Amino acid sequence: MLYETYRGKLLYENSLSNPACMKDFVAEGKAVTRFPDGRLWLENAESPEKGQAANYVLWCRENFPADFLLEVSFQPIREPGLAMIFFAAAGRNGEDLFDPGLAARTGEYRQYHHGDINAFHLSFFRRKEPDERSFHTCNLRKSYGFYLTAQGADPIPDAADAAAPYQLSLLKRGRDVRFAVNELEVLRFTDDGETFGPLLGGGKIGFRQLAPMIGAYADLRVWEGARP
Repeated sequence: MLYETYRGKLLYENSLSNPACMKDFVAEGKAVTRFPDGRLWLENAESPEKGQAANYVLWCRENFPADFLLEVSFQPIREPGLAMIFFAAAGRNGEDLFDPGLAARTGEYRQYHHGDINAFHLSFFRRKEPDERSFHTCNLRKSYGFYLTAQGADPIPDAADAAAPYQLSLLKRGRDVRFAVNELEVLRFTDDGETFGPLLGGGKIGFRQLAPMIGAYADLRVWEGARP
């Protein structure tokens, strides 16, 4: 496997196969979770007519180290919409993401890129706006701020043609962030710790979708990022 040599200690494993698997997650905004085929189907509870107010982030409660490897399977079920992974998320002064002293978050995107937190956000399936539907890319952004740090071609087809799940692999190691789909590396970013703000350390991981998308997820695993 492409990043297998970076697998250290297994830190977290969740099949995402039934409602009991959601005990480790907390939603900001309103999300619907279903398990019709033994996978987590995520969708928005609010109408897309509400715009950003219809969206959400589903956070894992675990704290993860600065160096990690995440793997999860994903399949788009319904479009339009957008799916992303937040990672290395923490307060701008090093607070835990859920510190009560941080401003409340309800799923609206600005709260995550110009709020009280720092994070990376990887948009790996973008089918919301007309330009996203006509030209498919994966975008890596860094906050505080709305810095586009890396971009790559999105190899995942539209929902109608996605006949099987796709394996997503996200590696954060030292200054590098790397992302692959089915063993094909899509993008890579080396952070100098200055151009887009200081290096980000450990923090939380979350999943976000834009209405009215439905995405199916399974077999989430996070390893400590080893140095081969």
